[in-house]
Amino acid sequence: MTAQKYLETRLAQYQEWYDVKAARMKAMHLRMRTVSVVGGALVPVFVNLDAGFARVTATVLSVVVVAAVSLESVYRYREQWKNYRSTEQLLGHERVYFEARVGPYRELSRREAFSLLVARVEKAIANENAATLNVMTLGGQVSADVQGTTKGAEVPTARDGAA
Repeated sequence: MTAQKYLETRLAQYQEWYDVKAARMKAMHLRMRTVSVVGGALVPVFVNLDAGFARVTATVLSVVVVAAVSLESVYRYREQWKNYRSTEQLLGHERVYFEARVGPYRELSRREAFSLLVARVEKAIANENAATLNVMTLGGQVSADVQGTTKGAEVPTARDGAA
C-alpha cells in the first residue's frame, strides 16, 4: 500500500468515523445533561404547586431525571466523546506531521516515514479501542489480555505525551 492510498483510505476513513462518533456522543451527553438540569430544577416547582397535575408531573419529571442520570453513568457519553475527539485530532496531527515531514517524521526516508505513520496511527486506533472498552466496562477495568495488546507498544501517541 502506498502512503497516499493509506492517507486517503484508512486514515481519512478513521478520522471521519471518529469525528462522527465524537459529535454524536457530545450531542447525547449534552441532551442528558440538559434533561437532568432542567428536569431537576422543575421538580421542586411542581412539588410546591397546589394543582392536581403537579404531583404527577413532579413524579414523572423525577423519573425522567433519574433515568437520564443513570443512562449517562452507564453509557458515559462524555468520556466517549472525549476519547473519540482526541483520537480524531491525533490522527489529523499525524497526517500533517507526516505530510510536512516534521516532528517524528523529520529526516526520515519516505519508506521509514510511512512505516512510522502506519505504526503511530494504528497504535492510536488500538489505544482508543482499549480506552472505549475501559470506559464501557463496569468499574473501568479492562481484562489483562486486552491490556497486554495495547500496553508496552513502542510507538508513543498524544495520550502518551508525544505529538
